[in-house]
Amino acid sequence: MALADIKHRPGIVLGAAVVLHVALISAQVNTASGLPMLRVATFGAFAELQRLVTGTVSGSQSLWETYVELRGVREENSQLRRELQALQIRLQEERALGQRAGDLRQLLELHDRGGLDTTAAEIIGAGASPEFRTVTIDKGSSDGIRADMAVISPAGLVGRVILSSGRASKVQLLIDRNAAAGAVIERSRVQGIVLAGGADDLRMDYVPGTADVQPGDLVVTSGIDGIFPKGFVIGTVETVDRGSGTYHEIGVRPAVDFSRLEEVLVVLTPPPAAEAQLPR
Repeated sequence: MALADIKHRPGIVLGAAVVLHVALISAQVNTASGLPMLRVATFGAFAELQRLVTGTVSGSQSLWETYVELRGVREENSQLRRELQALQIRLQEERALGQRAGDLRQLLELHDRGGLDTTAAEIIGAGASPEFRTVTIDKGSSDGIRADMAVISPAGLVGRVILSSGRASKVQLLIDRNAAAGAVIERSRVQGIVLAGGADDLRMDYVPGTADVQPGDLVVTSGIDGIFPKGFVIGTVETVDRGSGTYHEIGVRPAVDFSRLEEVLVVLTPPPAAEAQLPR
């Protein structure tokens, strides 16, 4: 069957005969250097094959080494990122400790400077209602705290205690809608009442329209309410609307940032007006 196929394909027979003839001639013909041409051609073809194989192997080896090196670099970068993240977390912890130490130092300075009997307390909770602004502190009646004691911070007046249990107390902030404090303009000694003005602002009411009040004036406690000690900072006059009424409409920016409170001082010593009312 194979011989029959070959007979029907004379081109294949002719091509094979030509190749065989060339190979025989090449085996007999020598090059200028005296070597058989067939040997030289065979060597050249084999050398090219070796070159191709060697190039392929070298390329694969180089590619593998590059992959291994990149994988090592990736692992090293991942390790460095983890170490950097750990250092950043540690830095935040150190900053927080430093901030807390600074806050406690300010409380201590206020305690020493004020000449009042106070106790430091930490805020452990806040009221959920946006209208009734209160916080919970970690000191209570077992620490000598009772209702209507003033609460202050290094920045200024915070509020007053409205409820006390054995180990905790609720503090009504000055920005609560039901809070109020007797106040005086420090520069001109004009008196009035400070109340919540909406959001985190305050207002000063019952200041006569003829009184000397200017934006930037410092507002401090007057002590006439019998709760808050005299002279503690409440805030700064921000707006003065003289209008045509009997009283000024005065906007006050609180000295205390109520959203950032963490530690406070509770004044255990009542002001003189309140002390005279205590039962003997």
